[in-house]
Amino acid sequence: MTPQIPPVTVIGGGLAGTEAAWQIAQAGTPVSLYEMRPVEKSPAHHTEELAELVCSNSFGAQSSDRASGLLHEELRRLNSIIIATADEHQVPAGGALAVDRALFSKTLTQKLANHPLVTFHRQPLNHIPSKGITVLATGPLTSTALASELQQFTGMEYMSFFDAASPIIVGESIDQNVAFLASRYDKGEAAYLNCPMNKEQYLHFREALCAAEQAELKDFEKESAKFFEGCLPIEELGRRGEDTMRYGPLKPVGLFDARLGDFRDPENKSKKPYAVVQLRQEDKQGQLWNMVGFQTNLKWGEQKRIFRLIPGLENAEFVRMGVMHRNTFLNSPELLDATLQFSQRPTLLAAGQLIGTEGYTAASAGGWLAGTNAARIAKGLTPLTLPKTTMMGALFDFIHSASPKHFQPMPPNFGIIPALAERVRSKKERYGVYRDRSLTDLALWKTQNQLHTATLKKDAQLV
Repeated sequence: MTPQIPPVTVIGGGLAGTEAAWQIAQAGTPVSLYEMRPVEKSPAHHTEELAELVCSNSFGAQSSDRASGLLHEELRRLNSIIIATADEHQVPAGGALAVDRALFSKTLTQKLANHPLVTFHRQPLNHIPSKGITVLATGPLTSTALASELQQFTGMEYMSFFDAASPIIVGESIDQNVAFLASRYDKGEAAYLNCPMNKEQYLHFREALCAAEQAELKDFEKESAKFFEGCLPIEELGRRGEDTMRYGPLKPVGLFDARLGDFRDPENKSKKPYAVVQLRQEDKQGQLWNMVGFQTNLKWGEQKRIFRLIPGLENAEFVRMGVMHRNTFLNSPELLDATLQFSQRPTLLAAGQLIGTEGYTAASAGGWLAGTNAARIAKGLTPLTLPKTTMMGALFDFIHSASPKHFQPMPPNFGIIPALAERVRSKKERYGVYRDRSLTDLALWKTQNQLHTATLKKDAQLV
């Protein structure tokens, strides 16, 4: 008689928790998935669905010679439920992988709820189970009770930074006599609405932005406020200098309004905008548009007043205002192995932004590894680490081996990948070589772990 495999507990139904629960179940191991919503709400979520995308509907560049795109491709080859569902509900976004966020989350919720090995609990679990195998995927908005228990368990304070979400606008309210449809450098399908500004308009907008009233932070947030450089509020960028936004999200390069002629033509240089605000398609119908790079902590009334100074948005109708909230993450180099197990308790694993990775795809990747290893531990198998030459392997090696003193959230990037044996001067060619090496090593790694791969494929027939 085959011994019964004990269930694994997954706490948190975000991207990491959803991916972890799916991989555990697909490996033939029962899983109990706890999601606190709707019993307890978070300051950033708007729905009760699993894997809700809070900040943006974009998973980043999808070309596999880009860091995020390579991570997408690695996860595709590892049967990631998150990336498969993102591909299923993709919307036009130029060179980015963006999704219809409502359909994306609903589909994942249905898939997990219908899986025969997943028991779905819509209630908070505010303690770390003392027995059994557990995956912590509570994200940057971990409940106060569980955060307190984690603090006691680890013996150290959380680290924290502030994250913010961009407003979403009704497409019909955008003046498309002003805004023009184009992707930067004409890359991919034209999927961004671009609102051009001349110098006078830009300077007026910046002046109003910098003087705008911000939402009041809570006392505990004031004491630990620390911005993450990869997701700065637009007003913070504005305060850093007159041209900071123009070299960031409002950069005017590579965007050409076909109605005015090609700005690259010397005769049309005078028509080139001084700055450009981009809006990315949010849903498949193109009814909703996200203000790219406009994460903000301004009061909602101030957002409406100031963002309507942008040409083409004078009558903008906002369906979601920008919000800002505190994110928390562990000092993972002192706590976690590259397998995402806690060193002091190997049956406890963690994944997602809680461990100090940044971005949707990185959270999904952490969920994949934590879920895969939780299932292996349940079956008495050795946990896996990925090759450091892969983007996934490099990312988790970084959060395990970085300096604890200066540890900050890390997005996928080629700077953490081991150097090539032979130097390639061209950055584009070098990234292509990184990609080829990564996918080759990943294929070999899968072959070397054939039992694990075969198990996943066999159990995939369950659903």
